[in-house]
Amino acid sequence: MQDENMPIHAPEENNIAETGSITARTARGTVHCITIVGQIEGHMELPAQNKTTKYEHLIPQIAAVEQAEEIDGMLVLLNTVGGDVEAGLAIAELIAGMTKPTVSLVLGGGHSIGVPLAVAAKKSFIAASAAMTIHPVRMNGTIIAVPQAFEYLAKIQERIVDFITGHSAISAERLQQLMRETGQLTADVGTVISGKQAVTLGLIDAVGTLSDALDALYDMIAARHKTMENGK
Repeated sequence: MQDENMPIHAPEENNIAETGSITARTARGTVHCITIVGQIEGHMELPAQNKTTKYEHLIPQIAAVEQAEEIDGMLVLLNTVGGDVEAGLAIAELIAGMTKPTVSLVLGGGHSIGVPLAVAAKKSFIAASAAMTIHPVRMNGTIIAVPQAFEYLAKIQERIVDFITGHSAISAERLQQLMRETGQLTADVGTVISGKQAVTLGLIDAVGTLSDALDALYDMIAARHKTMENGK
């Protein structure tokens, strides 16, 4: 039985607190917004003090958005430092496989596995003050120093490069060159690029703000509705 003195929270408020998502309904369409922040958490739980995005929260959400008739499109807000490669690629593949309009906006950072997540949407934006870090795949913990281990890392790297180049305008050669740069990162190889550089390189479609991303998404929604009406 519901305690009369207990506050009743709206579903939207609960979604923000638990999964960082919300559905907004306007005259231009209904948009579901998901946030990917901190580290992408995979099969292993990260320490409680870490800000994480749990893949088991996002995967069913994305699948539901694609199937929900009342939702017209999805906005992905990114401010991530990377994380689990397999989980990040799984989320990116789901976003890329959606038929509904999708737009991503990189805010603050879209580092490491955040790069595939940013380019997975049909249209990508990056804030002028944001940055993206591109570097090779790394592994934590004990590694058996045998050729198979390095071949495994190379195959993971190839999968990431293939995904990024398949969903953006950057070439594989240029992307790999950025990954191997020395001198920019104090304890690693790789490259830090600004918002404008990301667009110049063909990695991200445009520099923009939240309003730019929403305008693009609503335009895509309107075009999709028109196509569907003409097809009837």
